[in-house]
Amino acid sequence: MTRPVVRPRRLRQSPAMRALVAETRLHPRDLVLPVFVKEGATEVTPITSMPGVVQHTLDSLVDVARQCVAVGVGGLMVFGVPRDEGKDAVGSGATEDDGILNVALRRVREACGDDLVLMADLCLDEFTDHGHCGVLDERGRVDNDATLVRYADMAVAQARAGAHVVGPSGMMDGQVAVVREALDDAGFEDVVVLAYTAKYASGFFGPFREAVQSSLEGDRATYQQDPANLTESLRELRLDLEEGADLVMVKPALPYLDVVAAAREVADVPVAAYQVSGEYAMIEAAAANGWVDRRRCALESLTSIKRAGASVILTYYALEAATTWL
Repeated sequence: MTRPVVRPRRLRQSPAMRALVAETRLHPRDLVLPVFVKEGATEVTPITSMPGVVQHTLDSLVDVARQCVAVGVGGLMVFGVPRDEGKDAVGSGATEDDGILNVALRRVREACGDDLVLMADLCLDEFTDHGHCGVLDERGRVDNDATLVRYADMAVAQARAGAHVVGPSGMMDGQVAVVREALDDAGFEDVVVLAYTAKYASGFFGPFREAVQSSLEGDRATYQQDPANLTESLRELRLDLEEGADLVMVKPALPYLDVVAAAREVADVPVAAYQVSGEYAMIEAAAANGWVDRRRCALESLTSIKRAGASVILTYYALEAATTWL
């Protein structure tokens, strides 16, 4: 019998050897923790479809931000959850100084300063009574250009509240250019724009609706991307880069690893990917039933996102991974 001369298994023979030659490495600084803060909350509220994830109070939000700093998590992405009675057709709470998101940003920035990259979701869906990401026209459709006016005001409000990064996520045409111009005109040239470049009309967003107490009726297929399309995402990417995006993002992550890889090939800025609520919920549900190893599958999914080309990963596992897994 001829013995093999080349034996790839030599480099897999022990944990130390595998760690030495690993091609893809996760680090806490790669990770951003998405968090939800609920207006008027006096205690945290568990999100049933996302075990282990909660709607924070302002105090508990500051506590988790400090924990992120302590273990080296790269950033925090904050979503506001306003009271239902505070929602209206144009999402007024998104730009008010005392709106829950802007109050939360101020609290975290005061507590953590520049030790944690503070990111703000820049979208109207949590704040509108109809649940869409923009202003509606007389026929009930999202009015792209009227929405851009609101996004400009929202960007300035978030920057004023202390956000290091604003993330326009509504998939409006021209949103990056409008946000960049508004920030620069207001003297916030250093605030980073994280463009949600390829945000797909995905079924994996389901648990997020509970997390932000969405008022949405219908769907967002007229502005979020068709899951069937890749070339369209690269067109959106080129437009965002031309408009001044500092970072670009693909959302969801795992079902769109091909898009992450394609974006990495084209983009000359860092690429982010968001492991969304449905991706998290699937791992949690399977693990709760004893079907998969929770830690192993969570780390495998995060590693695959990094391997595909994402240098920044938004994940609900960020704090746990940084504390105990990495």
